[in-house]
Amino acid sequence: MNINNPGYVVVEGPIGVGKTSLAMRLSEVFGAKPLLEHPEENPFLERFYQSRKSFALPTQLFFLFQRARQIEQIKQSDMFSSGYVSDFLLDKDKLFARANLDDDELRLYEQVYAQMSLNLPVPDLVIYLQAPVDVLHERVRRRGVEYERLIERDYLQTLVDAYTQFFHHYTAAPLLVVNADRINIVDREADFQTLLSHIRKIRSGRHFFNPLAANL
Repeated sequence: MNINNPGYVVVEGPIGVGKTSLAMRLSEVFGAKPLLEHPEENPFLERFYQSRKSFALPTQLFFLFQRARQIEQIKQSDMFSSGYVSDFLLDKDKLFARANLDDDELRLYEQVYAQMSLNLPVPDLVIYLQAPVDVLHERVRRRGVEYERLIERDYLQTLVDAYTQFFHHYTAAPLLVVNADRINIVDREADFQTLLSHIRKIRSGRHFFNPLAANL
């Protein structure tokens, strides 16, 4: 990776894994522009967690349009000036759609997605953070967003499985898979610096970062 300009870096992973925190820290280090999800802007999200079946489609479509507008910022700007670090990969939007929509809703969603002709930019690096369901559930509980307390463990497990399947087959960009179980890039500077050093070495292919294994 070019340490002076990272290009387009994406941090991904299920809710509670720490992707936004890492994306913000990386954008600061690289002097890149952060491109972050804004779930608080989705007027359907709280109702979705109260009744997933009733509000899955409007919630999904709102996020699709929101993310597509943000991606347009990259396409219309000079990426080579400073680069971007994002906490979402639009390619994986269908992951949530397939997990939450019934068959008719999914067909409608896929038609909308196809009509948008997004022509997505390919990231220079994707960082996939993964952690066990119990860890994610506890992190979500601790951050204190009231409606997120409605997230069931079984739903988190569904998302974890979907992410695992998605990134098992992902080949569109260089990929770093990070075991984020016990790494703490917010409160432990050494953790962040170790991960950052690993990120800077990546040029292509698929890589794995497991700090637990390194300490055994």
